[in-house]
Amino acid sequence: MKAIITFILSMFLFLNIGMAQNTAEEIRAMLDERDAEIKELLGPKGSEYTQEQRDRLKDIINDVIDFRAMSQTALGDTFDEITEEEREEFIALFSTIIRDNSMNRLDIYRAEVTYNDITVENGNAEVKTMAQMDNVRTSVDYDMELQNGEWHITDMSIDDVSTAESYHRQFQSIIRQRGFDALLDSLRRRAARA
Repeated sequence: MKAIITFILSMFLFLNIGMAQNTAEEIRAMLDERDAEIKELLGPKGSEYTQEQRDRLKDIINDVIDFRAMSQTALGDTFDEITEEEREEFIALFSTIIRDNSMNRLDIYRAEVTYNDITVENGNAEVKTMAQMDNVRTSVDYDMELQNGEWHITDMSIDDVSTAESYHRQFQSIIRQRGFDALLDSLRRRAARA
């Protein structure tokens, strides 16, 4: 009986490891495809872009991001304290700002990416990469979540600095000093310039 239980547990563990490896390969393939699509649209260094190309780049770069999850981390407890209407406006403004910021330095998307590790567990994944461009190496890591059969980025860290946590510190400082309405007004102004 003990041998049967050990065998069943071993098979379960083996299947889970196998599924995690397949999922890690799927995540890498998805990110590789996204990277190739971005690089193809970028063209050679120094290229000029039409508004249509810029819009397409913005979509490819950002459509894999779960802005609701990132907004929730960025706002912390405040996310649950505000009304649903305020929450939806915040998410829309925050995503507009992030999407606009992603276009500030397009050359960074030309970096060569090396995958150091992809860990998958219970519908969550942590992807550790190294981006290299002009002899400068930068660690770029992604926290991802499986949603309706598709992987989405819930946070990204550059040189161990979390995007969502960085915004969290900024936003909490504004909320403590001037309140959530002041933060929303500030985000409205920034989004209007985007």
